[in-house]
Amino acid sequence: MSAAVPQPSPTRDAAPVRTRDAERTRAEILDIATEEFARLGYSGARVDEIAARTRTTKRMIYYYFGGKERLFTAVLERAYARIREAERELDVDQPDPVSAIRRLAELTFDHHEAHPEFIRLVSIENIHEAEHLAASEALTRLNSPAIGVISRILAAGRARGVFTADVDAVDVHAMISAFCFFRVANRHTFGALFDRDLTAEDRRDHYRTMLGDMVIAYLTGAGTGPPSRRGSR
Repeated sequence: MSAAVPQPSPTRDAAPVRTRDAERTRAEILDIATEEFARLGYSGARVDEIAARTRTTKRMIYYYFGGKERLFTAVLERAYARIREAERELDVDQPDPVSAIRRLAELTFDHHEAHPEFIRLVSIENIHEAEHLAASEALTRLNSPAIGVISRILAAGRARGVFTADVDAVDVHAMISAFCFFRVANRHTFGALFDRDLTAEDRRDHYRTMLGDMVIAYLTGAGTGPPSRRGSR
C-alpha cells in the first residue's frame, strides 16, 4: 500500500491568496478613486460611484479605508509615494552635482507631465487647506527623503565649490516644483491669455532644458555679476 501523499494545509494556502486578493482589490479601488477625485474634486466625488466602477461594494470600501475622507487621504499618499520613490532611485552620489540637480529637475518635470491627475489632486487638497495631508503621518514621512536627496546634492556641490547660493533644500524643491506644477496646472489659462501652449510637444525639450538651466544658474551664481554690470545694457 503506497504512502498517502501529504495534502496542503487549506489554512496556510488560503492566507496568501486572500492577501493577494485584498491587495488587488485595494489597488483597484485606489485607481478608480484617483480618477474620480481628480475629475470631480473631494466634494464632488461619490463613494457610491467609485464602488459602482470597481468590482466591490460601498461597504467593502468602508472596510478597507474607513470612509471617504480616509479614502482621499490614501489616494494622496499613493500619489506622493510614487514620485518620492522615483526620487529615491535617482543616483545623487554621481561625481557631478550639477548633473545630479539637473536630473532631479527633469525627473520632476517628466512626472508632473505624465501624471496630470497628481496636479489636480494637489490643487484640490490646497483648496481644502491641506487638511488631509496635515493629518497623515505617512505623507509627512514621505516628504523627508525628498528633501534629503536635494540636501545631499547641495552638500556635494558646495564641497566641490560649484554651488554658491545660500539656499536650502526646501527652497530648491519649491523652485523646481513651482515651474513643473505651473506648466501643467495653468496650461489652459496661460494659453488663453498668451496664445502659447506650455505642454506643446514641440516646446517640451525647450521647457525641460530651461528648468534645469534656471536651477543651475541660481545655484552656481552664473550671470549674476555686480549690480552695476547687470544694469549696464
